[in-house]
Amino acid sequence: MRALPHPATDDIELTEVLRALSDPVRLEAVARLAAAGEMTCGDVGRNLGVHKSTASHHFRALREAGVVMTKQDGRQKLMSLRRDDLDARFPGLLDSVLSAAHATV
Repeated sequence: MRALPHPATDDIELTEVLRALSDPVRLEAVARLAAAGEMTCGDVGRNLGVHKSTASHHFRALREAGVVMTKQDGRQKLMSLRRDDLDARFPGLLDSVLSAAHATV
């Protein structure tokens, strides 16, 4: 199976990260990953309130923006936040967004 494309750390763009995080479903997925660490796509997508194909679309948007890393593990795909990469490019951004999202809940 071919590896999924991810932008290099230096290629992560602020506008793309903010666009990806502006969707409530994607923001919830990121909050789950921030709380739990690495998870399967199925676990992240469970109870998001969207169909599996829609969840896959959201996961792809997060991956292509450089917010998450997705890797194949047998038949499962594992997702994790690219926290170190995001903090290197935009210090404090992820923590600020997650804190603001948590405050509005």
